[in-house]
Amino acid sequence: MEFTEKRKLWKKINALTPQKMELAHRLLEQIRAGGDVMALIRRHPLAEGGYLNKAALVAAYKELVDSGAMEPDTALLEKIRMKPMRTLSGVTTVTVLTKPYPCPGKCIFCPTDVRMPKSYLPDEPGAMRALEHQFDPYAQVQNRIRALKNLGHPTDKIELLILGGTWSSYRRDYQEWFIGRCFDAMNELEKLPSLEPQRQELLDSSLLPEIHSINENAAHRNVGLVIETRPDEINPDEIKWLRHLGVTKVQMGAQSFNDHILEINKRGHDVESTRQATALLRAAGFKIVLHWMPNLLGATPTADREDFAQLWNDFCPDEIKIYPNQLLANAELYEYWQRGEFQPYTTDELVQLIADIKPSIPRYCRVNRVIRDIPSNNVVEGNRRTSLRQDVHEEMKRRGTRCQCVRCREVKNKTVELSSLQLDDHVYQAGKAEEHFISFNIAEDGLAGFIRLSLPSAGSPDTGISDLAGAALIREVHVYGQSLAVGAEKSGAAQHVGLGTRLLEEAERVAKQNGFEKLAVIAAVGTRGYYLDRGFERGEYYLVKKI
Repeated sequence: MEFTEKRKLWKKINALTPQKMELAHRLLEQIRAGGDVMALIRRHPLAEGGYLNKAALVAAYKELVDSGAMEPDTALLEKIRMKPMRTLSGVTTVTVLTKPYPCPGKCIFCPTDVRMPKSYLPDEPGAMRALEHQFDPYAQVQNRIRALKNLGHPTDKIELLILGGTWSSYRRDYQEWFIGRCFDAMNELEKLPSLEPQRQELLDSSLLPEIHSINENAAHRNVGLVIETRPDEINPDEIKWLRHLGVTKVQMGAQSFNDHILEINKRGHDVESTRQATALLRAAGFKIVLHWMPNLLGATPTADREDFAQLWNDFCPDEIKIYPNQLLANAELYEYWQRGEFQPYTTDELVQLIADIKPSIPRYCRVNRVIRDIPSNNVVEGNRRTSLRQDVHEEMKRRGTRCQCVRCREVKNKTVELSSLQLDDHVYQAGKAEEHFISFNIAEDGLAGFIRLSLPSAGSPDTGISDLAGAALIREVHVYGQSLAVGAEKSGAAQHVGLGTRLLEEAERVAKQNGFEKLAVIAAVGTRGYYLDRGFERGEYYLVKKI
């Protein structure tokens, strides 16, 4: 059955008839009284078979609140919210894919499918949604926001994650149009005058700042904009262009820190390109995500352990994605395997490898993923488990080791007692910059919030951007816990208790102590107001503040 047909069938099955709505109302009252959500759902099967799902409960809750029959109840919504982990990091991520387009890379491990941008497969979850909407950015964002709302998630703080091959290889007019339409969806604007059908994929450059400006006070504010590209695409001109678009975070495929491995896998760039790109992005205040791939052609588990350690020499990414190489039939690597020149690691080999390296990850880095979300039916040989992270954590628990990365320490839904918070300044050298990972922590090493402050030196790359001349850089401010609506408060939650302001004050103190007279922040479009309220002023590409 095609994906679209499955979606239609699912919607039909879960359509809220009056009878289902009445049952949902009864269940909500029992849940409010302390009943267990899943136990109550199972206790009330539907006449036609099956059970109500949480989405039905969320819809019934919203109907009651909108009609005035029920006061908003945050605790109740938390109980019935589907997949709460999606927003426990403090923001709501919306993923969109660009259209199929040629990639400058010739990597032998990368799958090729004419229906998809390079490296993506049509049955990956995000790719399926993009294909359903014919890669239209407005439709992708609009429908994803609607779906998240229906699952009970707040959608006023959106991190926009743009995937699809190499962003920098797309035409710039397409990039501008694509981002403009994503913002239109967040701004809830159907169409602006310059976006008529006959001018699809064209956008007057002077219009994007206007679209951005609307988002500063929109219902769905953009608090982060992420693109993925190659290290050899990063230069000062590209940096300025990314800031024009509103980009705040850049993902790059480092893949390996061994030039020989990069060469035989036809990656098309060397380690020095990754080093220079990382340094330039850091000097421009971007958050940096590096992809690392064990089990490439020519690698061994022992060599991969040594290679991973290179991440923390000069590169020092803020976030990483561990993407074990997977053998796919529509990749050139398949031919090497057929000739007996390549052998994928087993699941156990991967678990042992990642369990070995994960405890070595510094406290300032977040591990976003430990495997690609590729359905197992696409994998020819080797690991097919997509639950590799859980397998690794179980192995680490058996060994008595732990990971101290940002993701593993986030407070998530834990109660935060402000009086018990401890301030920590973790200082490390990243290339020519001195980095300060300033954080508030609760007992048992829980991370409630942090700020990334970068102090460039005379040897840091020159970005050519006047906003950054002589400035200390704030690259990220993040407060954890379940994402709350703008202006909302929740007892014991890390968000909305002033931690961000206190972190900014500490960063300003550290910068001033180190001889800087100016702060610059790489603010996402929807967070500009937050910084403007705290003494920053608008520059050309950044918000700046004299200290």
